[in-house]
Amino acid sequence: MAKSDSLERYKAKRDFSLTSEPSDGGAANDAAPSFVVQKHWASRLHYDFRLELEGTMKSWAVPKGPSFDPSDKRMAVHVEDHPISYNTFEGTIPPKQYGAGKVIIWDRGIWEPLDDAARGYRDGKLKFALHGQKLHGRWTLVRMHGKSGKQEPWLLIKEKDEFARDASEFSVVDERPESVAALDDVSRKAALPRKKAAGAGNKAPMPATFRPQLATLADGPPGNAQDWLYEIKFDGYRILARIEKNSIQLFTRNGHDWTSKLSRLAKDLAAMKLPDGWYDGEIAVNNDKGLPDFQLLQGAFDSNKTETIVYYLFDLPFCNGYDLRELPLVERREKLRALLAEDDSKGSGQRKVQNPETIRFSDTFDVAARDIIASACKLGLEGVIGKRKDSPYVCRRSADWIKLKCSLRQEFVIGGYTKPQGSRSGIGSLLLGVHDDTGALRYAGNVGTGFNAKTLTDIRKKLDTLQSEINPFSTSTGIDRKAQWVEPVLLAEVSFGQWTNTGRIRHSVFHGLRTDKPAEAITREDSMSTTPSKLGNLKITSPERVIDDSTGITKIDLIRYYALVAPLMMEHLKGRPVSLVRAPDGVKGEIFFQKHLETNKMTGIRLLPKELDPDHEPLMEVATEQGLASAAQMNVIEFHTWNAVKTRIDKPDRMTFDLDPGTGVEWPAMQEAALVLRAFLNELGLSSFVKTSGGKGLHVVVPVKRRHDWDTVKDFSHAIVEHLAQTLPKRYVAKSGPRNRVGKIFIDYLRNGFGATTAAAWSARARPGMGVSVPISWDEVEKIKSSAHWHVRNIHERLDAGNTPWNEYQASAKTLTAAMKTLGFK
Repeated sequence: MAKSDSLERYKAKRDFSLTSEPSDGGAANDAAPSFVVQKHWASRLHYDFRLELEGTMKSWAVPKGPSFDPSDKRMAVHVEDHPISYNTFEGTIPPKQYGAGKVIIWDRGIWEPLDDAARGYRDGKLKFALHGQKLHGRWTLVRMHGKSGKQEPWLLIKEKDEFARDASEFSVVDERPESVAALDDVSRKAALPRKKAAGAGNKAPMPATFRPQLATLADGPPGNAQDWLYEIKFDGYRILARIEKNSIQLFTRNGHDWTSKLSRLAKDLAAMKLPDGWYDGEIAVNNDKGLPDFQLLQGAFDSNKTETIVYYLFDLPFCNGYDLRELPLVERREKLRALLAEDDSKGSGQRKVQNPETIRFSDTFDVAARDIIASACKLGLEGVIGKRKDSPYVCRRSADWIKLKCSLRQEFVIGGYTKPQGSRSGIGSLLLGVHDDTGALRYAGNVGTGFNAKTLTDIRKKLDTLQSEINPFSTSTGIDRKAQWVEPVLLAEVSFGQWTNTGRIRHSVFHGLRTDKPAEAITREDSMSTTPSKLGNLKITSPERVIDDSTGITKIDLIRYYALVAPLMMEHLKGRPVSLVRAPDGVKGEIFFQKHLETNKMTGIRLLPKELDPDHEPLMEVATEQGLASAAQMNVIEFHTWNAVKTRIDKPDRMTFDLDPGTGVEWPAMQEAALVLRAFLNELGLSSFVKTSGGKGLHVVVPVKRRHDWDTVKDFSHAIVEHLAQTLPKRYVAKSGPRNRVGKIFIDYLRNGFGATTAAAWSARARPGMGVSVPISWDEVEKIKSSAHWHVRNIHERLDAGNTPWNEYQASAKTLTAAMKTLGFK
């Protein structure tokens, strides 16, 4: 079908004089076809999954969004083709237009067909790999057979690979809800503040020994691209140079002095007359194409011909009497760049000794990370190193430096070998292992490719000196009878395609021996996800336990919910004493309301000073976002807060009215009651804000200045309720109790007493359906269908509005004096 024909359905459904969606356009890229996932708040929230194919974006609506768990087979409804230009569309489709609602670009990138894409699409089984900011790895779209209807039902399934993650561990739609178009701004706001040292750094003596900063293996580049810079990952050895009074020492990452092995480099560094300091870099030997080659580097050491070794410098942690580690990376690098290009002539016009070819500055690349990685892999390089621009230098492994490899690659301990077959000499294959958490050496597979005749002979000579009768592996190799064991001290650098479920490597290739690391330090190197879990290191027990039978919501669903809304909820929790509602047996079981609780197992829940409430045990507050998830792990469902903050516990800063319906009261009466209460508060000169309770009613909150004590605020709120009950006795009552409010609404003012609490905004409720208390605008009161309009399952539909309806809350606070006078309150 021609492109214009394939877009007919798309165009027929839209009036482009009203909607800002593109009618056509967009350049195809057959070499690197694009994909986009758009989060779409239409009549129901869903995710539009689009793949560029045959000149258009083939599209599926995925109600629950993608999952990294291969066992989650997500429904994907096949919809009309969209133009390629739709990839950049973010905005709101107007009311009464097809698909009316907000659209954001949730993820985008390139996709790679694993089979004939056009045939797979026609046949109903499309296999592909995604390279996005959130989605990675292999996926399949498969058409469901035997299903009829206007729109074809397909399934979107994650394949089992290194990116697959169990749903109980990670949910990408919950933990990465944001637009990638706005990702840079979000990342900047969310980033922790970093110490910015000024000037030259901190004056400090130079240490005699030094440990380098190490990078963490990552599964893809971070989304906040402008915060990172990228260098080539040199296929070599890490070397630190210590220069003091023109004395040069060269150390490996583990502190071994290799100055004598690298005498040419030491001589060249001395000739440069660099200031005292620690200089960090990597040594490599380049091949005839100018690219680093690890086997050439190893050969240079084996033959004692190290003149060809090049030292690439990339960091400067100490220099000229100053500790520079607290300076941002970009400032340290700029100082290093200036030193390596410095004019030492003091105006004489003559440059210092020209930098030797063996000492070079490791430059960075100002292009998209994925383009760098693609180029590096195409050239046969190991990969790239990403570094956060504003990061300090730390003497440990850090997530501020990441490794992005073209293939999986790491060091392995050689525990044995097999004998060669046929015309091959030396060895057949090397038997490899890694240490587990107990220190045992576990068999990880073998490697039999990547050798040449010389390396086969040289390795065999080394292995002959390490012959052993003892099997060093704690697990069977499967070929024990064919193996010749050796003492596990030699290391092999090996690249491979993947780890199997049994802990073995596949498609391995030998790159060389390593001598710069101790064998006992070699463990399996697992990649860090650049879409980290918001749950951090929280240990979750019984994640699949159902806590609400009516919806199937599980414990992990609730924990993930609180991790998701934590940034919004903390605005309502900050500094306020909190009470917790726990439901160990779910919403239909026994409920425990606790103001005082042992918190040693709740990271982020803090005990407040006892003097705030001297007659009782210390109160609690949720001090950090992690506190919400850790409390949910301990079966907490609801969070209730006081009407005062801990710094002025004696003076409330708000007045709360809980509209509680009696038997027989329908929802429209609740909506009307809230609007009537608001109108009366306006007459008193008080601003009010409204939120759903998540249960049956509505909460109306009045911000007040902290001028009055608890009794005054409570008594005045009672007077307001009494006035309404006397004015409209058929609708409202001022007394609690089920008999008093049959067919009427009790406006609960008792929430305003000392120690009384109300469910916080964004708190889930411990009742069937698990509604959520959500801040809304007064204009929305008549539009929502119930107090549980939003619940744990559909909260994504509300996240984009967040706390916006309450933006004027703080600025609206007033004293109650004038309102009391108007009401005649004494």
